[in-house]
Amino acid sequence: MSTFQAPKGTYDLIPPRSAAFLAVREAIAAPLRNSGYGYIETPGFENVELFARGVGESTDIVTKEMYAFETKGGDRLALRPEGTASVLRAALEANLHRQGNLPVKLWYSGSYYRYEQPQAGRYRHFSQVGAEAIGAEDPALDAELIILADQAYRSLGLRNFRILLNSLGDKECRPVYREALQAFLRGLDLDEETLRRAEINPLRVLDDKRRDVQQQLTGAPLLRDYLCDACKAYHEEVRELITAAGVVFEDDAKLVRGLDYYTRTTFEFVHDGLGSQSAVGGGGRYDGLSEMIGGPALPSVGWALGVDRTVLALEAEGVELQLPASTSVFAVPLGEEARRVLFAKVTELRKLGVAADFSYGGKGLKGAMKNANRSGARYTIVAGERDLAEGVVQLKDMESGEQSAVGVNEIVAELESRLG
Repeated sequence: MSTFQAPKGTYDLIPPRSAAFLAVREAIAAPLRNSGYGYIETPGFENVELFARGVGESTDIVTKEMYAFETKGGDRLALRPEGTASVLRAALEANLHRQGNLPVKLWYSGSYYRYEQPQAGRYRHFSQVGAEAIGAEDPALDAELIILADQAYRSLGLRNFRILLNSLGDKECRPVYREALQAFLRGLDLDEETLRRAEINPLRVLDDKRRDVQQQLTGAPLLRDYLCDACKAYHEEVRELITAAGVVFEDDAKLVRGLDYYTRTTFEFVHDGLGSQSAVGGGGRYDGLSEMIGGPALPSVGWALGVDRTVLALEAEGVELQLPASTSVFAVPLGEEARRVLFAKVTELRKLGVAADFSYGGKGLKGAMKNANRSGARYTIVAGERDLAEGVVQLKDMESGEQSAVGVNEIVAELESRLG
């Protein structure tokens, strides 16, 4: 037993379960790659101020959950709690928006960190795949991202998820709603911290998960009743486009995201089989974020889908992913000459794209065959001195149990043919 354990609220991805995480990442990324999104990777830590400005100083993420530290050189850095601010910062730094091809469409995959109370589906270290479309204000772009996320989930076999949709308005209509909401909140019995939050960003109070707060929010003014004509028309077009694509969604007038930068379109993917941590992903439009972090006006939209929670959702539905076999052929050499011959054959098979493994450590036949069984290989090649003297190896079908002699020089072609 090791002296050390993974830090509280984190997890290790270990085979065979790790294969499901890789499959989920690939499934989410596949429709993005087919839709003009290029891959971007950013550092695991950034300047604290990037998240304070972008995510919002009043959010729980910044005030309570961010892992912040000071370097030996005096820089204030933070482990990234989300991906959008980092991706936009990188795009601005590289001047991608000046290359004349807007929107800049990017996707990413990585680990993120928040100091939260660990529970099922909520970790201090978690994995996401995200997508951002930077530099264009177009309802079709919002619809595209929602459709691509829906496509990714359905390609995995996930069915029991719901898409919640809302509009948060823009700089024209949201200030009027903000004042109405603040006036309502001031009349409630809220603690000092919540009242302070209401003065900074009252929409954040609507996202408060505490039952006593939610009970008091009954009758709170709804943003949809304050939307300007432009925001109403924009939101209606998003709804029409995703409906025409066959994507089912639910209008949720109370939906707000936990980040300050969202405007207009906001959405969330939820799965009712996950208990209190029902959100598996979400996103929306963030037209003012670029200016918040010192860039030009670049209306943008994006989302992030949780890999961990998607895996949990698949398990809740009993969906078994069709994962490729990690090993198709397992070689068992008996003797030094067989080790040299079969190792060469395994190397040749790998070059042809066949997943092949080898019995290392000089095990006897019984122990080596146990390893072959554990590997899940469809075929096992066994060879000893007598076999090689006759110019053959023994090929065993691990499903049927049938075994036959195949020429040493023909074994690679035979396996390639059988495995298709």
